[in-house]
Amino acid sequence: MGGTSTISVGSDGVAIITIINPPVNSLSLDVLNSLKDSFDQALRRDDVKAIVVTGAKGKFSGGFDINAFGGVHEGKAMTTGAASKPGYVSIDILSDTLEAARKPSVAAIDGLALGGGLEVAMACHARIATSTAQLGLPELQLGVIPGFGGTQRLPRLVGLAKALEMMLTSKPVRGQEAHNLGLVDEIVSGDQLLETARKWALDILERRKPWIASLYKTDKLEPLGEAKEILNFARAQARRQAPNLQHPQVCIDVIEEGIVSGPRAGLKKEYEEFQILLHSDTCKSLVHVFFSQRGTMKVPGVTDRGLKPRQIKKVAILGGGLMGSGIATALLLSGYQVILKEVNQKFLEGGLGRVKANLSSSVRKGKLSQEKMEKILSSLKGVLDYESFRDVDMVIEAVIENVSLKQQIFMDLEKYCSPHCILASNTSTIDLNLIGEKTKSHDRIIGAHFFSPAHVMPLLEIVRTANTSAQVVVDLLDVGKKIRKTPVVVGNCTGFAVNRMFFPYTQAALLLVERGADLYRVDKAITKFGMPMGPFRLCDLVGFGVAVATGSQFVFNFPERTYKSMLIPLMQEDKRAGETTRKGFYVYNDKRKASPDPEIKKYIDKAREMTGVSIDPKLEKISEKDIIEMIFFPVVNEACRVYAEGIAVKAADLDIAGVMGMGFPPYRGGIMFWGDKLGSKYVYSRLEEWSKLYGDFFKPCAYLAQRAALGTPLSAPLDQAKPRL
Repeated sequence: MGGTSTISVGSDGVAIITIINPPVNSLSLDVLNSLKDSFDQALRRDDVKAIVVTGAKGKFSGGFDINAFGGVHEGKAMTTGAASKPGYVSIDILSDTLEAARKPSVAAIDGLALGGGLEVAMACHARIATSTAQLGLPELQLGVIPGFGGTQRLPRLVGLAKALEMMLTSKPVRGQEAHNLGLVDEIVSGDQLLETARKWALDILERRKPWIASLYKTDKLEPLGEAKEILNFARAQARRQAPNLQHPQVCIDVIEEGIVSGPRAGLKKEYEEFQILLHSDTCKSLVHVFFSQRGTMKVPGVTDRGLKPRQIKKVAILGGGLMGSGIATALLLSGYQVILKEVNQKFLEGGLGRVKANLSSSVRKGKLSQEKMEKILSSLKGVLDYESFRDVDMVIEAVIENVSLKQQIFMDLEKYCSPHCILASNTSTIDLNLIGEKTKSHDRIIGAHFFSPAHVMPLLEIVRTANTSAQVVVDLLDVGKKIRKTPVVVGNCTGFAVNRMFFPYTQAALLLVERGADLYRVDKAITKFGMPMGPFRLCDLVGFGVAVATGSQFVFNFPERTYKSMLIPLMQEDKRAGETTRKGFYVYNDKRKASPDPEIKKYIDKAREMTGVSIDPKLEKISEKDIIEMIFFPVVNEACRVYAEGIAVKAADLDIAGVMGMGFPPYRGGIMFWGDKLGSKYVYSRLEEWSKLYGDFFKPCAYLAQRAALGTPLSAPLDQAKPRL
């Protein structure tokens, strides 16, 4: 695990203890043990009067090393011995060594003080920080709770309500706010940090400044009755926002224990609960997502060749619709110059207006100042022809899903753009080889598939063909990172990764409903499972036009495994097209609130009649568990195909694609990870059983059958399929 700490004693009698573990000075077992040794030494030495704790190179500490506590990354099991020591060691070091010491200690905080890093700082007798420092306890993001006394010390320093908010949302506060809250005692500039901290430490020793053990501070805590009300309110809110998650409730229980039974009892409970949560499925899933998200930037054969991303400053976007204007917004917010092209003045004004509206909404939410918005808008230019495309570094085409239109556009781009310009398409389903068929520029054609709304959704699917150059992939990965998206590099096929994996999602739902399941129960079960919305509500949101356009790509390309439902076409005939027409599978009021519609029954009956499908009594009484499995196992099955075909380099990329692109619950770890938790044998046997009852739509693919026969995980590295990338 590495890492250490150093100690140096100045002529003023202040020992400076520095945490060193690049890049963020994370706390490993080595660091903690070294920290304890440095402290013991400082306490023993007669020439040391007081202590300052800091981190090397402008970062205090980014918290406990996740590699050390996850123990689930890439299937490498950690011994529980190693995982269980940190909590124990830390309570010992923080409460008994630092806080109870007869020499005062002050934390000098710059950069990050997160998780265990902040917990170390809170055990000191005072904290000095820079205004830009970030302080927070983000452990709940990983399915655990703070395990080094954070649940006990933070409420005593900032009050119960703010401490709950910081822990439950995992959001850090900046130095200045931390000072206003009482978490930090003074704000100074970076060059004054150590000097001020030394002076504070000596002032505490001379009793010119208060000597405070934060574990026993009570002035910020509300009276018991009031505290219980705040805790219960937080409980109800956490239950509403995360009904499937246990650890936010555990966090609240542990905080309450400290308030009701005292801080030592609180520490004991915190340690015990931390150990249990560390080995929970939720923690394993969230840690898997954490590492997988960081892993998407590594693409074998591309990012390991020493290529440097080229400078991209100016980007042109074709099409100012919802997608084009969203992409333009994302680029503008990250400092790119943007040219937006439309076919006529009316459309152009509409597109520019949408970009402005997106930015204004950020101003209203306080994320952007009015003057910053004006400055950003000065980097946007609207055009009706290709004249100004001669010096752009990249073009992103975002017009409607029409093959011949896109082909024409790419032929035009080849004429007007420089030979180095990257030619990207935001198509969501169309094969890129088809789009670039009539050009000679195959090595610089790439897919940049954003998800709607493009300036909000975190995923960017980067689609490469067999001809796309590695340099162009590296360039687009860099752009993705700069506009704060998680990029996932995938191979070229109909629907790429996300839309292709999830195309059976809506189809399975239609199959269930036409064979007797209740439509609204299906949506309810899927939402309860943790999706942002069910498949029918999603269809309404994207609109039936889009649903049919993308669906038809699959029907055309994978006819053997599509379920041909007449339900949506029948509803379209009656001018029902989803949320925009106020009527789809639901009806919508003026505030766009969705309500079930009894009318739907007649369309379902008519669809059954046309396809000759009969009601299956089993599906009329289908359980929630079966709804979830019948809708998601076909998705797992398709994800296996995508993986086996080499469209994705690693299974973890598919997990991230589903979590970030479709809202698959991160605490379930992603689609392949979730499939593995249930086991390849189980997924295979259920699909096999349904394919006998309901046809080839459910037929398990060869890859899944093979993994089930061998009893191996779905996400284990490929040995038999040659990647198509």
